[in-house]
Formats: sequence, C-alpha cells, structure tokens
Amino acid sequence: MITQPVIAKLEQSQLRSDLPEFRVGDTVRVHYKIVEGEKERVQVFQGIVLKRHRAGVRSTFTVRKVSFGIGVERIFLQHSPRIDKVEVVSKGVVRRGRLFYLRELAGKAARVRDEKDQ
Repeated sequence: MITQPVIAKLEQSQLRSDLPEFRVGDTVRVHYKIVEGEKERVQVFQGIVLKRHRAGVRSTFTVRKVSFGIGVERIFLQHSPRIDKVEVVSKGVVRRGRLFYLRELAGKAARVRDEKDQ
C-alpha cells in the first residue's frame, strides 16, 4: 500500500520553481515546445489568464486570446517540461478568480484594466 507522504515526495521532485508569479487577469506569453516528427520548435501563445487550478503537480492555467476574430483558449499544465518559459506581459486588475465572462465580450469591452492604469 502506497502512503501519501511517498506520493508527495514524488510530486515534489516534479514541481517547477522557475516560472514567474502570475495571477488571473494577467497577460502572459507562454513559450511552448512542440514536437513535429524529429524536429522541435517553440510556439508562443499570448493571452489573458482566465483561470488557475492549483493542485500541486496537476496545476493548470487557462489562457485566452483572440486570433483573427475567433477566441482561442488553451489549457497548460503548469509544471510541464514542455513549457519553455512564461513571461508576464502586463498585470491585470480583476476582482474575480475566474474570468469566464470575457468569452461573451468582444473588442474593447473584453479588456482588463492594467495595474498601471490605477
């Protein structure tokens, strides 16, 4: 029988500490490694963090951007080795933990106030 401390120790070795602190509402640029055949390239996905799920190794964050008029959301595993780096472009000021209401908004209405605007 496997006990919880053993699992916690295994998970602790998988955690990443090189990612910056970011919150819901921040605009981030995620550099993600994509493997195509034998080649590997880095794709950049920039958007607003809609939600964060904090669960140790299983932590995820959802990033949304609008590309050619179509909303695109992507869920990233926070501690994945495929994430090359995460850059915080701007800090957003929001009062919620989930920003799903941005899905229905378009254009200027879908903006999030910036920390500098206060």
